[in-house]
Amino acid sequence: MASTPNFWQRIGIQDWFLTNESTEKAKAKALTPDTVYSYIVEKFKDSIKDLSFADRVVFYHEFIISFNADDYKEFVADKQGIFGLIVQETVAKFYEILKEYRVAGKTVKPSGSKWVFRLVSHPDYARGDKGFIGKLLPDNNQKEQNLRVTFIPRQTGIAQTFDVSQEALKGFTYYSEGYFEIPYEEELEPEEQKAAKAQSVIARLETIIPDQQFAGKKVEYLMKDDDIIISGSEETREASNIFTIPSDWVNAPHLQIRYNKADGKFYLASFGEITTLNEVTIQRSDVNSPQWVELPVNSRMLLNGIIGLNLFKA
Repeated sequence: MASTPNFWQRIGIQDWFLTNESTEKAKAKALTPDTVYSYIVEKFKDSIKDLSFADRVVFYHEFIISFNADDYKEFVADKQGIFGLIVQETVAKFYEILKEYRVAGKTVKPSGSKWVFRLVSHPDYARGDKGFIGKLLPDNNQKEQNLRVTFIPRQTGIAQTFDVSQEALKGFTYYSEGYFEIPYEEELEPEEQKAAKAQSVIARLETIIPDQQFAGKKVEYLMKDDDIIISGSEETREASNIFTIPSDWVNAPHLQIRYNKADGKFYLASFGEITTLNEVTIQRSDVNSPQWVELPVNSRMLLNGIIGLNLFKA
């Protein structure tokens, strides 16, 4: 019975992996976050060189980074979430590179609406091997189209690039924790950087009002001031730092919430009849002499036993 050819035999480079004493004794360098990050950035730069034309900058949107299965397992051991952090920094670097081209007068327009990263392994990869497959359009479903595969063998350390068919890639193992999809930002800035340039939103408050006229409708308030007042339907002031909950069940005023930039924490003072914070009753204080207690992010407050109020970090 004939043996099934492995991945390298199918793409015609099996001879690269014939081992001898020197290669068997060679120790593969362990994968590090910086190794993975630098490798993806390097291949992104290469894609710009290979695909761009005239004044148009063209680049890959999907990146399949492949490793030996044991290398992959060792890398993620005790590093839960590390790939996500690498991807975030990688995309930030992509935007930095593309900005330089745009400033230089080049046309930088995406061919896709998102970035896609897939971290995979293959049983025919030896320890220390790593490979790269780039796609111009993520999930383009062009099954018959050949892909450009860049591979760095452990013996030489020199990258080689081949065109291979989709059929030859069926042996790859894909991991759910190794898939990342990030929207492409036309302004060439990650979402968090854009938010910082806009008017800063410190936190988000939301409540569901049980009063019949609102039929349980959720009311949201974006906290943009370091100090805000939460008040009820009897409130007459309309300042931007006053969150008026249109319900008779909320006192006017009922709460004061303050954000302390020094320690990055929120604090709460209660003026209403009854306020509970995460099921703990808060002592009522005078408006002119507030008594502050720490207000953790994702806290649940209950006003007069009726109105629920949640605090989320923006």
